[in-house]
Amino acid sequence: MRIAVGGLMHESNTFSGTATGLDDFRAGSLADGADLLPVWRDAHHEVGGFLEGVSRFGLEAVPTTMAWATPGGPVEDSVLDEVVTRIIDALRRAPVDGLLLALHGAMVTPGHPDADGEVLRRLRAAIGADRPIVASLDYHANVSPAMARHADALVGYQTYPHVDQRERGLIAARVVASAVRGESRPVTEVASPPLIINLLGQETDREPMRSLLGMARQAERRPGMISVSLMAGFPYADVPEMGPSVIAVADGDRGLARAVADELAARMWEIRHELDVRRPEAAEAVRRAIASDRSPVVLVDLGDNIGGGTPGDGTLLLSELIRQGARDAVVVIHDPEAVAEARAIGPGARFERPVGGRGGAEYGGPVSVSGVVRSLHEGTWVEEQARHGGRRLNDQGPTAVVELPGPILLVLNTLRTPPFSLGQLTSLGIDAASRSILVAKAAVAYKAAYGPIAGEIIEVDTPGLTAIDPRRFSYLRIRRPMFPIDPDA
Repeated sequence: MRIAVGGLMHESNTFSGTATGLDDFRAGSLADGADLLPVWRDAHHEVGGFLEGVSRFGLEAVPTTMAWATPGGPVEDSVLDEVVTRIIDALRRAPVDGLLLALHGAMVTPGHPDADGEVLRRLRAAIGADRPIVASLDYHANVSPAMARHADALVGYQTYPHVDQRERGLIAARVVASAVRGESRPVTEVASPPLIINLLGQETDREPMRSLLGMARQAERRPGMISVSLMAGFPYADVPEMGPSVIAVADGDRGLARAVADELAARMWEIRHELDVRRPEAAEAVRRAIASDRSPVVLVDLGDNIGGGTPGDGTLLLSELIRQGARDAVVVIHDPEAVAEARAIGPGARFERPVGGRGGAEYGGPVSVSGVVRSLHEGTWVEEQARHGGRRLNDQGPTAVVELPGPILLVLNTLRTPPFSLGQLTSLGIDAASRSILVAKAAVAYKAAYGPIAGEIIEVDTPGLTAIDPRRFSYLRIRRPMFPIDPDA
Protein backbone atom coordinates (compact mmCIF):
# COMPACT_ATOMS: atom_id res chain seq x y z
CA MET A 1 0.00 0.00 0.00
CA ARG A 2 1.18 3.49 -0.87
CA ILE A 3 0.84 6.60 1.33
CA ALA A 4 1.36 10.11 -0.03
CA VAL A 5 3.39 12.45 2.19
CA GLY A 6 3.36 16.23 1.89
CA GLY A 7 2.43 19.47 3.58
CA LEU A 8 1.94 23.22 3.58
CA MET A 9 2.80 24.93 6.87
CA HIS A 10 2.55 28.55 7.89
CA GLU A 11 1.58 30.44 11.05
CA SER A 12 -0.06 33.64 9.79
CA ASN A 13 -0.19 36.79 11.91
CA THR A 14 -3.12 38.78 10.52
CA PHE A 15 -2.06 41.91 12.43
CA SER A 16 1.06 42.08 10.24
CA GLY A 17 0.93 44.38 7.24
CA THR A 18 3.23 42.13 5.21
CA ALA A 19 2.35 39.24 2.91
CA THR A 20 4.04 35.85 2.77
CA GLY A 21 4.82 34.87 -0.81
CA LEU A 22 6.34 31.94 -2.66
CA ASP A 23 9.84 33.38 -2.24
CA ASP A 24 9.37 33.19 1.54
CA PHE A 25 8.64 29.48 1.20
CA ARG A 26 11.66 29.04 -1.05
CA ALA A 27 13.76 30.72 1.65
CA GLY A 28 12.24 28.34 4.23
CA SER A 29 11.71 25.06 2.43
CA LEU A 30 9.89 24.21 -0.76
CA ALA A 31 10.67 20.75 -2.09
CA ASP A 32 8.95 18.34 -4.47
CA GLY A 33 9.09 14.58 -4.69
CA ALA A 34 12.33 12.92 -3.69
CA ASP A 35 13.89 16.34 -3.07
CA LEU A 36 11.99 16.66 0.20
CA LEU A 37 13.65 13.52 1.62
CA PRO A 38 17.11 14.96 2.45
CA VAL A 39 15.47 18.02 4.04
CA TRP A 40 12.90 16.29 6.25
CA ARG A 41 13.65 12.56 6.56
CA ASP A 42 16.08 12.94 9.47
CA ALA A 43 14.51 16.06 10.98
CA HIS A 44 12.81 16.17 14.38
CA HIS A 45 9.63 17.04 12.53
CA GLU A 46 6.37 15.28 11.79
CA VAL A 47 7.32 14.77 8.15
CA GLY A 48 10.35 12.81 9.38
CA GLY A 49 7.93 10.87 11.60
CA PHE A 50 5.60 10.27 8.64
CA LEU A 51 8.42 8.81 6.57
CA GLU A 52 9.77 6.66 9.40
CA GLY A 53 6.29 5.45 10.33
CA VAL A 54 5.22 4.56 6.80
CA SER A 55 8.28 2.35 6.49
CA ARG A 56 7.91 0.90 10.00
CA PHE A 57 4.29 -0.10 9.35
CA GLY A 58 5.12 -1.84 6.09
CA LEU A 59 3.82 0.78 3.68
CA GLU A 60 5.44 2.68 0.82
CA ALA A 61 5.88 6.47 1.04
CA VAL A 62 5.16 8.62 -2.00
CA PRO A 63 6.70 12.08 -1.39
CA THR A 64 4.70 14.91 -2.98
CA THR A 65 5.43 18.53 -1.97
CA MET A 66 6.44 20.00 1.38
CA ALA A 67 6.34 23.78 1.86
CA TRP A 68 7.29 25.70 5.03
CA ALA A 69 7.96 29.38 5.71
CA THR A 70 8.89 31.44 8.76
CA PRO A 71 5.77 32.82 10.48
CA GLY A 72 4.72 36.19 9.12
CA GLY A 73 1.81 38.01 7.54
CA PRO A 74 -0.96 36.18 5.68
CA VAL A 75 0.04 33.87 2.84
CA GLU A 76 -0.79 34.96 -0.71
CA ASP A 77 -3.68 33.04 -2.23
CA SER A 78 -1.48 32.12 -5.19
CA VAL A 79 0.87 30.22 -2.86
CA LEU A 80 -1.95 28.04 -1.55
CA ASP A 81 -3.09 27.42 -5.14
CA GLU A 82 0.44 26.57 -6.30
CA VAL A 83 1.39 24.18 -3.50
CA VAL A 84 -1.94 22.34 -3.40
CA THR A 85 -1.85 21.94 -7.19
CA ARG A 86 1.62 20.40 -6.91
CA ILE A 87 0.35 17.90 -4.34
CA ILE A 88 -2.71 17.04 -6.43
CA ASP A 89 -0.57 16.57 -9.55
CA ALA A 90 1.65 14.16 -7.61
CA LEU A 91 -1.43 12.21 -6.46
CA ARG A 92 -2.58 11.88 -10.05
CA ARG A 93 0.82 10.68 -11.25
CA ALA A 94 1.10 8.03 -8.54
CA PRO A 95 -2.21 6.73 -7.17
CA VAL A 96 -2.09 6.16 -3.41
CA ASP A 97 -4.13 4.48 -0.68
CA GLY A 98 -3.94 7.35 1.83
CA LEU A 99 -2.42 10.74 2.59
CA LEU A 100 -0.30 12.05 5.47
CA LEU A 101 -0.34 15.84 5.47
CA ALA A 102 1.66 18.30 7.59
CA LEU A 103 -0.35 21.46 8.26
CA HIS A 104 0.10 24.22 10.79
CA GLY A 105 -3.53 24.96 11.48
CA ALA A 106 -3.15 28.75 11.76
CA MET A 107 -2.52 29.61 8.10
CA VAL A 108 -4.57 32.50 6.68
CA THR A 109 -4.80 33.85 3.14
CA PRO A 110 -6.81 36.90 1.96
CA GLY A 111 -9.40 34.64 0.36
CA HIS A 112 -9.38 31.88 2.95
CA PRO A 113 -9.41 32.79 6.67
CA ASP A 114 -9.41 29.03 7.33
CA ALA A 115 -6.68 28.26 4.81
CA ASP A 116 -5.84 24.85 6.30
CA GLY A 117 -9.47 23.83 6.02
CA GLU A 118 -9.39 24.91 2.37
CA VAL A 119 -6.26 22.85 1.72
CA LEU A 120 -7.96 19.80 3.21
CA ARG A 121 -11.15 20.45 1.23
CA ARG A 122 -9.26 20.49 -2.06
CA LEU A 123 -7.20 17.44 -1.23
CA ARG A 124 -10.28 15.52 -0.10
CA ALA A 125 -11.92 16.28 -3.43
CA ALA A 126 -8.80 15.08 -5.24
CA ILE A 127 -8.22 11.86 -3.31
CA GLY A 128 -11.85 10.84 -2.84
CA ALA A 129 -13.98 9.96 0.16
CA ASP A 130 -12.80 6.38 0.49
CA ARG A 131 -9.10 6.98 1.12
CA PRO A 132 -8.01 8.28 4.54
CA ILE A 133 -6.38 11.64 5.13
CA VAL A 134 -4.55 12.07 8.43
CA ALA A 135 -3.14 15.56 9.08
CA SER A 136 -0.74 16.76 11.76
CA LEU A 137 -1.28 20.18 13.31
CA ASP A 138 0.86 22.58 15.30
CA TYR A 139 -0.09 23.01 18.97
CA HIS A 140 -1.04 26.60 18.05
CA ALA A 141 -3.59 25.56 15.43
CA ASN A 142 -6.93 27.36 15.33
CA VAL A 143 -8.91 24.23 14.55
CA SER A 144 -12.03 24.61 12.42
CA PRO A 145 -14.99 22.30 11.80
CA ALA A 146 -13.89 22.13 8.15
CA MET A 147 -10.52 20.64 9.14
CA ALA A 148 -12.28 17.88 11.08
CA ARG A 149 -14.83 17.35 8.30
CA HIS A 150 -12.33 16.89 5.48
CA ALA A 151 -9.72 14.85 7.40
CA ASP A 152 -10.32 11.41 8.89
CA ALA A 153 -8.03 12.27 11.81
CA LEU A 154 -6.14 15.30 13.12
CA VAL A 155 -3.10 14.79 15.36
CA GLY A 156 -1.60 17.82 17.12
CA TYR A 157 1.70 18.45 18.86
CA GLN A 158 1.41 18.18 22.64
CA THR A 159 4.52 20.07 23.75
CA TYR A 160 5.44 23.75 23.78
CA PRO A 161 8.31 24.18 23.00
CA HIS A 162 7.47 21.70 20.24
CA VAL A 163 9.87 18.81 20.81
CA ASP A 164 7.45 15.95 20.09
CA GLN A 165 6.87 16.64 16.40
CA ARG A 166 8.51 13.49 15.08
CA GLU A 167 6.68 11.42 17.69
CA ARG A 168 3.33 12.91 16.66
CA GLY A 169 4.20 12.21 13.02
CA LEU A 170 4.74 8.56 13.96
CA ILE A 171 1.33 8.51 15.65
CA ALA A 172 -0.29 9.98 12.52
CA ALA A 173 1.43 7.31 10.40
CA ARG A 174 0.12 4.58 12.71
CA VAL A 175 -3.42 5.95 12.40
CA VAL A 176 -3.32 6.04 8.59
CA ALA A 177 -1.76 2.56 8.43
CA SER A 178 -4.56 1.13 10.55
CA ALA A 179 -7.19 2.93 8.48
CA VAL A 180 -5.93 1.84 5.03
CA ARG A 181 -5.84 -1.77 6.21
CA GLY A 182 -9.42 -1.56 7.44
CA GLU A 183 -8.41 -2.18 11.06
CA SER A 184 -10.02 1.05 12.30
CA ARG A 185 -12.35 3.81 11.14
CA PRO A 186 -11.17 7.11 12.67
CA VAL A 187 -13.77 9.83 13.25
CA THR A 188 -12.89 13.27 14.58
CA GLU A 189 -14.74 15.77 16.76
CA VAL A 190 -13.57 19.22 17.90
CA ALA A 191 -14.68 21.36 20.86
CA SER A 192 -13.62 25.01 21.13
CA PRO A 193 -14.26 26.94 24.39
CA PRO A 194 -14.69 30.75 24.04
CA LEU A 195 -11.38 31.95 25.43
CA ILE A 196 -7.94 33.16 24.39
CA ILE A 197 -4.89 31.60 26.04
CA ASN A 198 -1.83 33.85 25.87
CA LEU A 199 1.42 32.16 24.90
CA LEU A 200 2.82 31.97 28.42
CA GLY A 201 -0.35 30.29 29.63
CA GLN A 202 0.09 27.79 26.80
CA GLU A 203 3.46 26.47 27.99
CA THR A 204 3.10 22.73 28.54
CA ASP A 205 5.54 22.48 31.47
CA ARG A 206 3.53 25.05 33.44
CA GLU A 207 0.38 24.52 35.43
CA PRO A 208 -2.45 24.36 34.70
CA MET A 209 -1.63 23.34 31.12
CA ARG A 210 0.46 20.42 32.35
CA SER A 211 -2.53 18.94 34.19
CA LEU A 212 -4.84 19.53 31.24
CA LEU A 213 -2.48 17.57 29.02
CA GLY A 214 -2.41 14.81 31.63
CA MET A 215 -6.19 14.61 31.35
CA ALA A 216 -5.85 14.33 27.56
CA ARG A 217 -3.42 11.44 27.89
CA GLN A 218 -5.82 9.66 30.27
CA ALA A 219 -8.77 10.25 27.94
CA GLU A 220 -7.07 8.72 24.91
CA ARG A 221 -6.57 5.49 26.89
CA ARG A 222 -10.32 4.97 27.11
CA PRO A 223 -11.63 2.01 25.07
CA GLY A 224 -12.49 3.14 21.56
CA MET A 225 -10.30 6.25 21.58
CA ILE A 226 -7.49 6.63 19.05
CA SER A 227 -6.03 10.05 19.83
CA VAL A 228 -6.71 13.20 21.87
CA SER A 229 -4.96 16.49 21.13
CA LEU A 230 -5.28 19.56 23.33
CA MET A 231 -4.63 22.61 21.14
CA ALA A 232 -3.74 26.04 22.57
CA GLY A 233 -4.62 28.17 19.52
CA PHE A 234 -2.83 31.09 17.84
CA PRO A 235 -4.11 34.40 19.28
CA TYR A 236 -2.55 36.59 16.57
CA ALA A 237 -4.94 35.45 13.83
CA ASP A 238 -8.13 37.50 13.73
CA VAL A 239 -10.33 34.74 12.30
CA PRO A 240 -13.57 33.09 13.50
CA GLU A 241 -11.79 29.86 14.47
CA MET A 242 -9.19 31.58 16.69
CA GLY A 243 -8.75 29.99 20.10
CA PRO A 244 -7.95 26.77 21.90
CA SER A 245 -9.66 23.48 21.14
CA VAL A 246 -9.75 19.79 21.90
CA ILE A 247 -9.48 17.25 19.07
CA ALA A 248 -10.83 13.80 19.88
CA VAL A 249 -10.41 10.91 17.43
CA ALA A 250 -12.35 7.71 18.10
CA ASP A 251 -12.66 4.39 16.28
CA GLY A 252 -16.02 4.75 14.56
CA ASP A 253 -17.82 6.16 17.63
CA ARG A 254 -18.57 9.81 16.97
CA GLY A 255 -20.55 10.14 20.19
CA LEU A 256 -17.53 9.03 22.23
CA ALA A 257 -15.29 11.50 20.41
CA ARG A 258 -17.76 14.32 21.06
CA ALA A 259 -18.09 13.48 24.75
CA VAL A 260 -14.30 13.44 25.29
CA ALA A 261 -13.80 16.72 23.40
CA ASP A 262 -16.58 18.45 25.35
CA GLU A 263 -15.33 17.18 28.71
CA LEU A 264 -11.80 18.54 28.24
CA ALA A 265 -13.03 21.81 26.73
CA ALA A 266 -15.26 22.35 29.77
CA ARG A 267 -12.29 21.85 32.09
CA MET A 268 -10.25 24.34 30.08
CA TRP A 269 -13.02 26.90 30.55
CA GLU A 270 -13.19 26.25 34.31
CA ILE A 271 -9.52 27.19 34.79
CA ARG A 272 -9.47 30.14 32.35
CA HIS A 273 -8.32 32.67 34.98
CA GLU A 274 -5.22 30.59 35.74
CA LEU A 275 -4.26 30.69 32.04
CA ASP A 276 -4.22 34.53 31.95
CA VAL A 277 -0.53 35.31 32.66
CA ARG A 278 0.97 38.84 33.21
CA ARG A 279 4.65 40.00 33.08
CA PRO A 280 6.82 43.17 33.72
CA GLU A 281 7.58 45.79 31.07
CA ALA A 282 11.02 46.53 29.53
CA ALA A 283 12.63 48.98 32.00
CA GLU A 284 11.80 46.88 35.06
CA ALA A 285 12.82 43.64 33.36
CA VAL A 286 16.24 44.98 32.34
CA ARG A 287 16.83 46.38 35.83
CA ARG A 288 16.13 42.95 37.28
CA ALA A 289 18.40 41.25 34.74
CA ILE A 290 21.35 43.53 35.53
CA ALA A 291 20.87 42.98 39.27
CA SER A 292 20.61 39.20 38.97
CA ASP A 293 23.45 36.97 40.16
CA ARG A 294 22.20 33.99 38.10
CA SER A 295 23.67 34.26 34.63
CA PRO A 296 22.90 34.09 31.88
CA VAL A 297 19.60 35.88 32.31
CA VAL A 298 17.34 35.32 29.33
CA LEU A 299 15.16 38.36 28.60
CA VAL A 300 12.21 37.18 26.52
CA ASP A 301 10.97 39.87 24.11
CA LEU A 302 7.35 38.70 23.99
CA GLY A 303 6.06 41.44 21.68
CA ASP A 304 8.70 40.73 19.02
CA ASN A 305 8.29 36.96 18.96
CA ILE A 306 9.63 36.04 15.51
CA GLY A 307 8.02 32.61 15.79
CA GLY A 308 4.68 34.44 15.92
CA GLY A 309 5.31 36.46 12.76
CA THR A 310 6.96 39.69 13.96
CA PRO A 311 9.67 41.71 12.14
CA GLY A 312 12.41 40.60 14.52
CA ASP A 313 13.90 44.10 14.57
CA GLY A 314 12.45 45.45 17.81
CA THR A 315 14.85 47.68 19.74
CA LEU A 316 13.08 48.28 23.05
CA LEU A 317 15.26 45.86 25.00
CA LEU A 318 18.44 46.84 23.13
CA SER A 319 17.92 50.52 23.95
CA GLU A 320 17.13 49.70 27.61
CA LEU A 321 20.28 47.56 27.90
CA ILE A 322 22.36 50.44 26.50
CA ARG A 323 20.60 53.04 28.65
CA GLN A 324 21.04 51.06 31.86
CA GLY A 325 24.69 50.17 31.13
CA ALA A 326 24.28 46.40 30.81
CA ARG A 327 27.38 44.24 30.40
CA ASP A 328 28.05 41.01 28.49
CA ALA A 329 24.69 41.00 26.71
CA VAL A 330 23.75 39.49 23.35
CA VAL A 331 20.93 40.88 21.18
CA VAL A 332 19.88 39.64 17.72
CA ILE A 333 18.29 42.17 15.35
CA HIS A 334 16.99 41.53 11.83
CA ASP A 335 18.46 44.30 9.67
CA PRO A 336 19.67 43.38 6.15
CA GLU A 337 20.84 46.94 5.40
CA ALA A 338 23.02 47.06 8.49
CA VAL A 339 24.50 43.67 7.57
CA ALA A 340 25.33 44.97 4.10
CA GLU A 341 27.17 47.96 5.58
CA ALA A 342 29.09 45.76 8.04
CA ARG A 343 30.17 43.48 5.21
CA ALA A 344 31.20 46.46 3.13
CA ILE A 345 33.48 47.94 5.80
CA GLY A 346 34.76 44.57 7.08
CA PRO A 347 35.92 43.14 10.43
CA GLY A 348 37.73 45.58 12.71
CA ALA A 349 36.10 48.64 11.14
CA ARG A 350 34.13 51.23 13.09
CA PHE A 351 30.38 50.66 12.77
CA GLU A 352 28.15 53.68 13.40
CA ARG A 353 24.55 53.77 12.19
CA PRO A 354 20.91 53.27 13.27
CA VAL A 355 19.79 49.64 13.50
CA GLY A 356 16.41 47.92 13.67
CA GLY A 357 13.08 49.47 14.53
CA ARG A 358 11.66 49.58 11.02
CA GLY A 359 8.84 47.17 11.82
CA GLY A 360 6.77 49.89 13.48
CA ALA A 361 6.87 52.49 16.23
CA GLU A 362 5.63 49.98 18.80
CA TYR A 363 8.94 48.13 18.44
CA GLY A 364 10.97 51.14 19.57
CA GLY A 365 12.21 52.70 16.32
CA PRO A 366 15.78 52.63 14.97
CA VAL A 367 18.55 52.93 17.60
CA SER A 368 21.85 54.62 16.77
CA VAL A 369 24.78 52.45 17.83
CA SER A 370 28.55 52.81 17.76
CA GLY A 371 30.86 49.83 17.87
CA VAL A 372 33.28 47.61 15.97
CA VAL A 373 32.53 44.89 13.44
CA ARG A 374 33.75 41.80 15.23
CA SER A 375 33.04 39.10 12.61
CA LEU A 376 31.10 38.23 9.46
CA HIS A 377 29.36 34.92 8.73
CA GLU A 378 27.22 33.14 6.13
CA GLY A 379 24.67 32.35 8.85
CA THR A 380 24.08 28.61 8.33
CA TRP A 381 24.27 25.77 10.84
CA VAL A 382 22.98 22.25 11.52
CA GLU A 383 20.89 21.48 14.60
CA GLU A 384 21.15 17.83 15.62
CA GLN A 385 18.92 17.97 18.71
CA ALA A 386 15.14 17.96 18.98
CA ARG A 387 14.18 21.61 18.98
CA HIS A 388 10.98 23.60 18.50
CA GLY A 389 10.08 23.55 14.82
CA GLY A 390 12.04 20.38 14.15
CA ARG A 391 14.37 21.94 11.60
CA ARG A 392 17.82 20.44 11.10
CA LEU A 393 19.24 22.74 8.41
CA ASN A 394 19.13 26.39 9.50
CA ASP A 395 19.90 29.65 7.75
CA GLN A 396 19.73 33.20 9.13
CA GLY A 397 21.39 34.60 6.01
CA PRO A 398 24.57 36.67 5.87
CA THR A 399 25.23 37.80 9.43
CA ALA A 400 27.43 40.35 11.20
CA VAL A 401 28.48 40.52 14.85
CA VAL A 402 29.08 44.06 16.11
CA GLU A 403 30.64 44.70 19.52
CA LEU A 404 29.15 47.68 21.34
CA PRO A 405 30.42 49.17 24.63
CA GLY A 406 29.69 46.98 27.65
CA PRO A 407 30.39 44.84 25.76
CA ILE A 408 27.05 44.17 24.16
CA LEU A 409 27.27 41.81 21.20
CA LEU A 410 24.81 42.90 18.52
CA VAL A 411 24.02 40.14 16.03
CA LEU A 412 22.61 41.49 12.77
CA ASN A 413 21.06 39.02 10.31
CA THR A 414 19.35 39.14 6.93
CA LEU A 415 16.72 36.41 7.38
CA ARG A 416 14.22 36.59 10.24
CA THR A 417 15.15 33.62 12.40
CA PRO A 418 13.39 32.54 15.61
CA PRO A 419 15.77 31.67 18.48
CA PHE A 420 14.91 27.98 18.44
CA SER A 421 18.56 26.82 18.40
CA LEU A 422 21.69 27.95 20.24
CA GLY A 423 23.44 27.27 16.95
CA GLN A 424 22.25 30.71 15.92
CA LEU A 425 24.87 32.08 18.34
CA THR A 426 27.46 29.30 18.65
CA SER A 427 27.90 29.22 14.87
CA LEU A 428 29.06 32.84 15.21
CA GLY A 429 31.65 31.99 17.87
CA ILE A 430 29.46 33.26 20.73
CA ASP A 431 29.48 31.12 23.88
CA ALA A 432 25.92 31.83 24.99
CA ALA A 433 26.33 30.13 28.37
CA SER A 434 29.15 32.48 29.38
CA ARG A 435 27.25 35.72 28.73
CA SER A 436 25.39 37.67 31.41
CA ILE A 437 22.23 38.56 29.45
CA LEU A 438 20.68 36.98 26.34
CA VAL A 439 17.69 38.51 24.56
CA ALA A 440 15.35 36.00 22.91
CA LYS A 441 12.66 37.32 20.60
CA ALA A 442 10.23 34.56 21.47
CA ALA A 443 7.59 33.42 23.94
CA VAL A 444 8.12 29.79 24.94
CA ALA A 445 9.60 27.98 21.94
CA TYR A 446 13.17 29.12 22.69
CA LYS A 447 13.21 27.14 25.95
CA ALA A 448 14.21 23.82 24.39
CA ALA A 449 17.50 25.47 23.43
CA TYR A 450 17.98 28.24 26.01
CA GLY A 451 16.38 26.60 29.05
CA PRO A 452 19.27 24.22 29.84
CA ILE A 453 21.80 27.08 30.05
CA ALA A 454 19.60 29.80 31.59
CA GLY A 455 20.39 30.97 35.10
CA GLU A 456 17.18 32.99 35.17
CA ILE A 457 14.39 33.73 32.71
CA ILE A 458 12.54 37.06 32.71
CA GLU A 459 9.61 37.30 30.32
CA VAL A 460 8.96 40.89 29.22
CA ASP A 461 5.61 42.43 28.33
CA THR A 462 6.78 44.38 25.27
CA PRO A 463 4.29 45.78 22.75
CA GLY A 464 4.10 44.49 19.18
CA LEU A 465 2.36 42.01 16.90
CA THR A 466 2.77 39.26 19.49
CA ALA A 467 2.14 41.19 22.71
CA ILE A 468 1.33 38.75 25.49
CA ASP A 469 -1.88 40.49 26.54
CA PRO A 470 -4.74 39.95 24.04
CA ARG A 471 -6.39 43.11 25.36
CA ARG A 472 -3.80 45.07 23.34
CA PHE A 473 -5.43 43.97 20.06
CA SER A 474 -8.54 45.06 18.20
CA TYR A 475 -10.20 41.87 17.01
CA LEU A 476 -12.86 42.23 14.33
CA ARG A 477 -13.62 38.67 13.14
CA ILE A 478 -13.26 36.35 16.12
CA ARG A 479 -16.18 34.81 18.00
CA ARG A 480 -17.56 37.03 20.74
CA PRO A 481 -17.72 37.07 23.67
CA MET A 482 -14.24 35.70 24.36
CA PHE A 483 -12.41 35.63 27.69
CA PRO A 484 -10.35 37.60 28.77
CA ILE A 485 -11.09 40.45 26.36
CA ASP A 486 -14.74 40.06 27.37
CA PRO A 487 -14.43 39.57 31.14
CA ASP A 488 -18.09 38.59 31.53
CA ALA A 489 -17.94 35.90 28.84
